[in-house]
Amino acid sequence: MPKNTISTIRARGDAFSIGFTLGQASVAHFRDRTSRSEQFRALDARWRGSDYLKNLEFAARAAYPRLVREIEGIAAGAGQDFETIFLWNCKGDLPLPEHVSPVTKAIAANGCTTLLIPAERDTPAIIAHNEDGTAVLLGACIWVEVEPDEGLAWSSFIYPGMLAGHTFGLNEAGIVHTVNNISSQDLQAGVPRLIICRAILDAKSLHESVEILKRKDRASGFHHNLGEAKAGRLASVEAPASGCAIREVTSARAHANHLVFEEFGGLEQTIHPSSRERQEAADRMIAEGALAGGPEAVLFDETTPIFCDNQGDEVGQTLATTVFELFTDRVEWRVHATPGERDTLSGTMRVV
Repeated sequence: MPKNTISTIRARGDAFSIGFTLGQASVAHFRDRTSRSEQFRALDARWRGSDYLKNLEFAARAAYPRLVREIEGIAAGAGQDFETIFLWNCKGDLPLPEHVSPVTKAIAANGCTTLLIPAERDTPAIIAHNEDGTAVLLGACIWVEVEPDEGLAWSSFIYPGMLAGHTFGLNEAGIVHTVNNISSQDLQAGVPRLIICRAILDAKSLHESVEILKRKDRASGFHHNLGEAKAGRLASVEAPASGCAIREVTSARAHANHLVFEEFGGLEQTIHPSSRERQEAADRMIAEGALAGGPEAVLFDETTPIFCDNQGDEVGQTLATTVFELFTDRVEWRVHATPGERDTLSGTMRVV
């Protein structure tokens, strides 16, 4: 597969300044790829100027005005108007028009695979994650390290033109967060899900993170994997717009891209074959003891559909694999660009 470059940038300052730095790093890809994609053009034609999009913006500004200011900075840095960038950040909250191609529908449903492994006597708790997306994002994603004027320092893997927090990241309170897409059909006009994810990067505890996910005014949802280094706790949280179910993780488990908790057994959702196959494969490998070889033994396994490498196809591409090890005083992390490009990035976040 082609070499997967992951750039690193640093941002500091107020919310607008941070966003501006992220936007500047996104200019070329957003202009040349994102804005020309069928997904963007379909959403733009359907929702630009709509009351529904305005209601999403109103809810976002009411709940998290500072994070909307960050989006304003991204727009300025990327040379785009605010509505363009805000609409793209709401893509998961906006239904796609029916006429779009099957490929675009598959792109919109792209997801990830996460492993949650509790601490044992001699090993820390671990959250490990495959970030899957469209292959056109290979080489365009960025690891950003942020020192804000207000709040905690944080780091995250970001997509061009989008808020941080909806992929994988951590903060200096020792909160680790990875996100898996779900395709539930309970969308509503409320706080966009990327705003919710970005808010978690500011959370000071696992409890505070979960309280954010319990908001009843969320526009749509994700599955969230959360860890708190100080307490060595892990949680698996399914949070579609219509509810929130939490599982404290006491044994190793995996999660792909559909709701599996019984609380949502009656909720309409689309379960894509890739998600079902990755969930079944990861569950089987965990049961067979594959984690003895480390989380990469599961996430890099190419005899199953867990590691997605479609050699340039539009959909189903693993963009990065990360492993977070949660100690009481620090989080050690590593990011692999591909199985052949290991430890592309690594570091330690000290817990304050």
